[in-house]
Amino acid sequence: MIIYVAFPLRESDITLLNEGLLPSESLLLAQHLPENECRKAFLQAQVAFGNVPLEWIEESQKLRWLQLYSTGLNPYQQKEWNNKPVIVTNLHGFFGEPVAETALAGILALYRKLDQLISLQGQKQWRGQGIRPHMQVLHHKSVLILGAGAIGTTLSKLLSAFSCQLQVISRSTYPTLAHIDELLPTADIVVNCLPDTAQTRGILNAERIRSMKPSALVVNVGRGTAIDEPALIQALQEGKLAGAVLDVTQREPLASDHPLWTCPHVLLTQHTGGGYQEEDTDKVRVFLKNLHLYRLGEPLEHVVDFSKGY
Repeated sequence: MIIYVAFPLRESDITLLNEGLLPSESLLLAQHLPENECRKAFLQAQVAFGNVPLEWIEESQKLRWLQLYSTGLNPYQQKEWNNKPVIVTNLHGFFGEPVAETALAGILALYRKLDQLISLQGQKQWRGQGIRPHMQVLHHKSVLILGAGAIGTTLSKLLSAFSCQLQVISRSTYPTLAHIDELLPTADIVVNCLPDTAQTRGILNAERIRSMKPSALVVNVGRGTAIDEPALIQALQEGKLAGAVLDVTQREPLASDHPLWTCPHVLLTQHTGGGYQEEDTDKVRVFLKNLHLYRLGEPLEHVVDFSKGY
């Protein structure tokens, strides 16, 4: 069996991957191939690890299992998978802890004015006493979390240590998501952790953004499609929201003239929320666990349900 690995790995991770293979299995590593040879190599593989171009999958006659290295499904949800004998698995739940920590760090940074203080440090200006009266504490804040997956669940646990009043919107608690309209006006912090689906796109629209308190923070660690970005920018520029922590945006990377770069009280974490030092090593371990199940013909973990969008 030929396994194509689409993304670069450290030598230690390649060793870990090789140690988990059987003699009948071989790797084709994109990082060791000329760029113009990668497509040809992929077309030989029965298994692929990583996010390959959609058109390669359309062309392949041999691929039977695709293990994505992401949770998000772009652009793979654009394909009609019913006519292709390919199992697709993703990293559902994998990024829960690092992304939740990024959300928490961003909230604390804005509340404790670290964005301003770091800027002043770079300018060698001592103005802390003027900033101090505008600081806030996270303890006892009302937090609305959209999404009860790994990120939302982990963030809830972290925020409980701050005695926050938590409301979590999920399919199980609020199947229609309609209760958002009741909860938004009272929330101090609104955190989007939702995946990109037809139901979640634009869920924080202009009307809902206008319903939020001027003192509220918006945190987006889900998908950029969830928020009406022009409406968010307008609210921030007009002081109708206190700030935003954005790990994701509608287009990435942002153009150099995009207003979010200079929008007041915005932290852009540049889609790094899921990152950590051993990220790729742990991805390899997830793949090897699924590979063992694949050999046995048993159900794989985190098989994508394209009808749900995750």
